[in-house]
Amino acid sequence: MSSDGVNNERRRFLTAATSVVGAAGVVGVATPFVGSWNPSAKARAAGAPVKADIGKLEPGQMVVVEWRGKPVYILRRTQKQIDDLSSVNSYLKDPESTNADQPEYIEGEGRAIRPEFLVLVGLCTHLGCAPKHRPEVGVPDLGGDAWVGGFFCPCHGSRFDLAGRVYNGSPASTNLVVPPYSYEGDNVIVVGVDQGAA
Repeated sequence: MSSDGVNNERRRFLTAATSVVGAAGVVGVATPFVGSWNPSAKARAAGAPVKADIGKLEPGQMVVVEWRGKPVYILRRTQKQIDDLSSVNSYLKDPESTNADQPEYIEGEGRAIRPEFLVLVGLCTHLGCAPKHRPEVGVPDLGGDAWVGGFFCPCHGSRFDLAGRVYNGSPASTNLVVPPYSYEGDNVIVVGVDQGAA
């Protein structure tokens, strides 16, 4: 003990302990504050953008993400599937998507920014059921030779090709909706942000 009655070791211990407790308090206060920067579930449901990592999606595979409470299908088409799109144009109600709900930057029969990745709202334009991905080719009950894969709504029988374009004879009157979307790098699709607006 020093001559003035002060225990320096005890003082150093108390100073260190107080600093540790103070730092823990700062972290405890900062964590909820930083977490509040993330969009809430309510904000996401109202339309906050959703990111989807497509880096490991193989040709022919599809993932589903939720945006605004709706399923969004992201399909990586094979080159054959892309090439076959023009072969079904004569079987479709709107092959050029002139009456379709899609962003202005979506053009052509592939209805995509990058040909291999199709992005669609997964709700039938008839009554809002969720069509099933049916990639099989030539299925007799779906149109035989006219069917080169696509989406089938089992509730009422609407059929869509692998660009979300509706077949003649389907109860649905318009093509599946293409939501606003963009790319963040090569492997991330951002649903809810228009291309060029990011």
